[in-house]
Amino acid sequence: MNQPHPTLPHTYPRRILLAVAAYSPQIVTETCYALALQTDPPWLPTEVHIITTQRGAEYVRAGLCATRQNELGKLCADYALPPPAFDSSHIHLITDAQGIALEDVRNGTDNTHAADFITRTVRHFTADPHTSLHVSLSGGRRTMTYYIGYALSLFGRPQDRLSHVLIEDEYYFNREFYYPPPRPVWVMREDGSGFDAAKVEVTLADIPFVRLREGLPTELLEGNSTFSTTIHAAQRRFDPVQVQLDWQQASLHCGGVAVPMPPVQLAFYAWMLHRCAQNQPPVHWTTPETPDLASQFLHIYQRLHGQTGSYEQVALALRDGITKPWFEERKSHTHKALKKALGMAAAEPYLIQPHGSKPRTHFGLNLPLDALDFHPNLAVV
Repeated sequence: MNQPHPTLPHTYPRRILLAVAAYSPQIVTETCYALALQTDPPWLPTEVHIITTQRGAEYVRAGLCATRQNELGKLCADYALPPPAFDSSHIHLITDAQGIALEDVRNGTDNTHAADFITRTVRHFTADPHTSLHVSLSGGRRTMTYYIGYALSLFGRPQDRLSHVLIEDEYYFNREFYYPPPRPVWVMREDGSGFDAAKVEVTLADIPFVRLREGLPTELLEGNSTFSTTIHAAQRRFDPVQVQLDWQQASLHCGGVAVPMPPVQLAFYAWMLHRCAQNQPPVHWTTPETPDLASQFLHIYQRLHGQTGSYEQVALALRDGITKPWFEERKSHTHKALKKALGMAAAEPYLIQPHGSKPRTHFGLNLPLDALDFHPNLAVV
């Protein structure tokens, strides 16, 4: 079996259609219709999920769950489509901070709960690498559709898509119309007139979006943060570069974010920061300097952590000087810590950069001097 490819979303084994819906569950069947009949190749969902409120859930259940031959089932039968998994467990009710389902979204507090709930849901579905997620912007209140579109921009991957299904308003608000059937079906309007549902035009508009996922810290991708916290984290990649190293507290902040590191890793990065602050050139593990590189590192380690029990162990490991494996491992682990705390994109300016070509590649930080803040100012040794 061929491996799924991000440019071919239909090749993923788990394909999720996610929508927000208030009083128009028809957008689900209309979107499924368009994805099956208007895209090449067709993208057929294996499951459908709907985010809504308690009030909206009544309309969703009535249109898509109430009968044995519901509208979604009718669509699949009419066009010989494999039916996606969908039942009441696929209807996700927006809840407040106490886990109580909202009756509706009426005020600013409700909007905040809706944003956080939608963010958590999109994060959950995009955490599975075997899924392709298709988000529909149709249906739901305007703020809900804004939040789900923005959440996909934050967490979306190359295989995920965003769309909006378009039909004329007179059909959109008709509760008897769910999709154009393959044969003439007469549907009545409220004024007593009617129309042939088979002739209604449904258009699926693919909406490009900026994917910011790679700029988010690992904790946010795996955690349970709020919408506003996630937005703030995504914004950090555009903030000015700033490093604060507290020698007394042995703590590091990059861009205002704490970057936890084990003692040896922190000392290694502090050594790189110190060299940058002193305008010293990039270093190779074989670079001859006085004092030698191992002594420089141990001096920085002592300033940060004192001559603790670990100091003797670290000094013993460097008794023959800094080696390539030791240097490469420290650099790799330092980069991992930075990317975990800041995200891939935001961490980039703080990474130790290569200079020159192999096998004599040197390494150092390319940080501007005014971005370095040492407390207390012990940078000069």
